[in-house]
Amino acid sequence: MSGGKLDPIDRKILAELQADGRMTNVELAKRVGISAPPCLRRVRALEEQGFIRGYHAQVNARDLGFEVQVFAMVGLNSQAEADLARFEQRCREWPLVRECHMLNGEIDFILKCVTPDLSSFQSFLTEELLAAENVITVKTSLVIRCAKAEPGVPFDVLEARAADID
Repeated sequence: MSGGKLDPIDRKILAELQADGRMTNVELAKRVGISAPPCLRRVRALEEQGFIRGYHAQVNARDLGFEVQVFAMVGLNSQAEADLARFEQRCREWPLVRECHMLNGEIDFILKCVTPDLSSFQSFLTEELLAAENVITVKTSLVIRCAKAEPGVPFDVLEARAADID
């Protein structure tokens, strides 16, 4: 790996760790076809360069008592950069907001929120989100069920693109 360009071994390391971030370095090295010491060096380099941003456990929100998931589409009165940055910072401070994405089009942001119940979300909506500076509209959609939640990136697509470039 040089200057942020990923070679096939780096991409394989990332794909394997994305699938199972708990595997040992020895197992990872075996899967990607190199010995353990260079494998560990590569993983550390991928971490330092920001390709690997962390390792996480996938928890079951419903089993932990978070029964309600809601997407909130937020419109702001002003889209000046300072106002956008203030809203993004406010979203980072709200624990119920798990994801915040700025969009183009009719809405400015979409928020993914999780709460124990509808009354908790209603309190958040009326006391926090709608009361936030610069928020002019909020439309919400309650998640009925999740058909797919696949974290990370599709490495098979990345490999196909890399093969086209080589």
